[in-house]
Amino acid sequence: MKTRITELLGIKHPIVQGGMHYVGFAELAAAVSNAGGLGIITALTQRTPELLAAEIGKCRSMTDKPFGVNLTFLPSVTPPDYPGYVKAIIEGGVKIVETAGNNPQKWLPALKDAGIKVIHKCTSVRHALKAEAIGVDALSIDGFECGGHPGEDDVPNFILLPRAAEELKIPFVASGGMADGRSLVAAMALGAEGMNMGTRFIATKEAPVHDNVKAAIVAASELDTRLVMRPLRNTERVLTNAGVERLLAKEKELGSTITFNDIASEVAGIYPRVMKGGEMEAGAWSCGMVAGLIKDVPTVKELIDRIMNEARTIIREKLENALADAAA
Repeated sequence: MKTRITELLGIKHPIVQGGMHYVGFAELAAAVSNAGGLGIITALTQRTPELLAAEIGKCRSMTDKPFGVNLTFLPSVTPPDYPGYVKAIIEGGVKIVETAGNNPQKWLPALKDAGIKVIHKCTSVRHALKAEAIGVDALSIDGFECGGHPGEDDVPNFILLPRAAEELKIPFVASGGMADGRSLVAAMALGAEGMNMGTRFIATKEAPVHDNVKAAIVAASELDTRLVMRPLRNTERVLTNAGVERLLAKEKELGSTITFNDIASEVAGIYPRVMKGGEMEAGAWSCGMVAGLIKDVPTVKELIDRIMNEARTIIREKLENALADAAA
């Protein structure tokens, strides 16, 4: 399937693996790229630029296909070594970067000078237009259904994607609620050039996370996510568990007086405990509503092949037959 995204990124299928904390390691990124999509290493999961450089090298040893690095720019009193991470990306020969969080404008000249294509993740059309104006190559438009940070506008993809298509000139992929061939066809019908999947890729054999995490996603329904940190305007969609319910109880009790310190025990340092240790009740970790559509744990190749076969079947049979019936 050829789209502006496959042409831009040099990939076979218009499927991108989202950057995910303590999930986006070389093993998963290489598996996605080898299956024809775009795999993504998550930079900030690596504690130092040197460790990121090693992870890039490991991924390169596992695939000869294009892969990218997610670099999320977070507000922080003590920010990560962003210059070091950018240097590791450039020196590692990575040619695709997914940026997220704060405006990436400061880092674009160095990335562009190195011939790197930049995909910026946005949760609103206004932010997407700003990213387009500063020169990113593509966008990942993240609807309210998504796991992680959906922004504060609460606009789902059935509205957000066509609004983005009306306003943007550069290509974009749909993120949030993406799981299968139906998702891909729907996203493209609404104006996207492909899709970005996060939660769906966690529930694959190659995802380097504890089996408890995969089992929790398969067992979850579309009703099992919660929105946390709304009072702090740092909303995150997470899978419910005992730690998350404690966090929500604190938010309800403290109201507008709540601070991050009040909920730190349910948020800070949770990802390694969940993703590596399998402590499923520890606290908040990102998961999309799309969990309700996830029923198995295939290999990455099985998943991507299934998605593409399903998408082709929908287009060639259901949609073409509908046109034929209308013409008869």
